[in-house]
Amino acid sequence: MDFRRSFLFIGISIVLVLHNLSNVEGRHHIHSGRKHQSKNENDGSPAPAPNPGDDPVSNSPDYPPPIPSDPSNPPYIDPVTPNPENSSTGCTFDVMEFGAVGDGSTDDTAAFRDAWKAACQAESSVLLAPADFVFLITSTIFSGPCKPGLVFQVDGVLMAPNGPSCWPKADSLQQWLVFYRLDDMTLTGTGTIEGNGEEWWQLPCKPHMGPHGSTLHGPCDSPALIRFFMSSNLVVSNLQIKNSPKFHVKFDGCEGVIIDKLRISSPKLSPNTDGIHVENTKSVGIYNSVIANGDDCISIGPGCSNVDIESVTCGPSHGISIGSLGVHNSQACVSNITVRNAIIKESDNGVRIKTWQGGTGSVTGIYFENIQMDNVRNCIIIDQYYCLSKGCRNETSAVYLSDASFRNIKGTYDVRSPPIHFACSDTVACTNITMSEVELLPFEGVLVDDPFCWNAYGIQETLTIPPIDCLLDGMPETVGESSLYGCK
Repeated sequence: MDFRRSFLFIGISIVLVLHNLSNVEGRHHIHSGRKHQSKNENDGSPAPAPNPGDDPVSNSPDYPPPIPSDPSNPPYIDPVTPNPENSSTGCTFDVMEFGAVGDGSTDDTAAFRDAWKAACQAESSVLLAPADFVFLITSTIFSGPCKPGLVFQVDGVLMAPNGPSCWPKADSLQQWLVFYRLDDMTLTGTGTIEGNGEEWWQLPCKPHMGPHGSTLHGPCDSPALIRFFMSSNLVVSNLQIKNSPKFHVKFDGCEGVIIDKLRISSPKLSPNTDGIHVENTKSVGIYNSVIANGDDCISIGPGCSNVDIESVTCGPSHGISIGSLGVHNSQACVSNITVRNAIIKESDNGVRIKTWQGGTGSVTGIYFENIQMDNVRNCIIIDQYYCLSKGCRNETSAVYLSDASFRNIKGTYDVRSPPIHFACSDTVACTNITMSEVELLPFEGVLVDDPFCWNAYGIQETLTIPPIDCLLDGMPETVGESSLYGCK
């Protein structure tokens, strides 16, 4: 009997010990994953920036990157490779906590660089330039790669130095803010990016800014305001971008770009201030934006394909342009460009394709649809004799233009120029031009009924106003050596 009691006591003890061990192990699992606090919840100290020397970017070029079109580059932020041991997610990095002053006169560049380095290491992080502050920043490259989901949120004002006299001598004269080697990054906010371009526009080397309306020779470098270079999966939205010294927003060597609800503005006579410029860039959507400036509101350069432009209001400006292409006998390949549901008003041009003599390559699959013109010169124009001086000669080669469609384009034109102008190369004809539901009336004055065509082949699906009877039927016997015009 005593033996059975002893055995029962020992068994109960073993069960209790095992139960307690099980509870200890359970508590260990519950507390092993500490919940991350956002930057606003911690002690205010910035996340430590990684040391690039500890984890170099593999196969990365020297920095700053050599850019043939931009021979000089601004001071840059060392690229960083995301550290897998850094578990930060969803942090907000307020530049004020990194030493920014935001009074419009203090140089806040260092604070933005430090905030960028920290934000770059945290997945789905936000670099915040808060409202009610004006941040003066000098020329800077914000480099990646960074962890995905990075948002650069501008709710205040980012401001460039006030003209050439205030531009640091060590900084690039080609560009101001550059975003380089990034993937899955967004530039957005409710604020303004101010270029302070007026003094740049007045340089005597700018078109017609010299004595007696001349243009003087000599250096004429001016910075593009925002440049995305060699990056992918980008979103730029909601911001107001104004008064750039040169191009407002530029994409070069990128893929996968969405631009939505931008407001871009500079004076009508501000030279070379293209609103959005893309080159060597694929898969682009530009939507719901309003652009008024002194040059093309949207310009599409060589190496672009699959560009969709919709619900854009443009003007005053130089219109929406493909080109110029083929400068200095270069090859240009552009394909699958669509512009639809757009308004172009008070502009020197409407929709335009422009190429230089002597170029090679091709422009194919161009669709302009549902476009309203309001007092526009050169509403529809193909110009394969584009030239900035009187010294350009005819060449035997040209960029081959084919499959361009102009549908449902209506409105009014400035009678100083014919509303339709197709000037194609002498030796390389334009082919497969389609006109349908084109109705253009004079804004004031008498109807100009002499559209111009030269070596242009195409069809009218419906009668146009004014009538365009100068298109040639069928196809030319040859478009020159096909090897010159093929694009991969």
